[in-house]
Amino acid sequence: MGRARFISFEGGEGSGKSNHSRRLADWLKGQGHEVVLTREPGGTPGAEEIRKLLVRGEATRWEPMTEALLHYAARRDHVTKVIRPALARRAWVVTDRFIDSTMAYQGYGHGLGAEPIALLRKLVLADFAPGLTLLFDVPVALGLQRAGKRNGVGARADARYESMGEAFHARVREGFLAIARAEPERVTVIDSSKAVEEVAAAVVAAIRTHFSDQLR
Repeated sequence: MGRARFISFEGGEGSGKSNHSRRLADWLKGQGHEVVLTREPGGTPGAEEIRKLLVRGEATRWEPMTEALLHYAARRDHVTKVIRPALARRAWVVTDRFIDSTMAYQGYGHGLGAEPIALLRKLVLADFAPGLTLLFDVPVALGLQRAGKRNGVGARADARYESMGEAFHARVREGFLAIARAEPERVTVIDSSKAVEEVAAAVVAAIRTHFSDQLR
């Protein structure tokens, strides 16, 4: 059957992953496929309520482990109610964030470490993972600059993570890159500091390479 038709977009703030996940979903639809475009935290009514707890409020609102548990509670609901049913009917699933964000943000950014996050993932999802992960890598300063312009420099109510310091986001970036080094078969790094059309072309090239047997 080949790889699971499940593609996750990962990356730090201002990396462009949300825009390009939408573009990829549109491209796949244009190829005649059913596509479920979703996001994390979120993707179901219950998970969207948890999302509000996570992305709003002060940066110090949650203790790191509590934060990780909230993410995995939302993820369990998302996988059970949206992702697995879509894959079972052979639809493509494109998600803006998934397991690697928790490892990078809570494991590396907040300093919980890789082992507790890996154990939590195993407990909640067993070995369930995307067929392909596209990691949008951008220098931290540039990403935060982009995010600031997008959000009106913190004017948005759901910019909690973006309000965390540059050192935090540097740790997050290193976490993502460590994941990519450890799992090169699953994770493809995209240089998202390039022009939008160059990045979009790199995304399609990665999809064609990894899913050559499943595209019409």
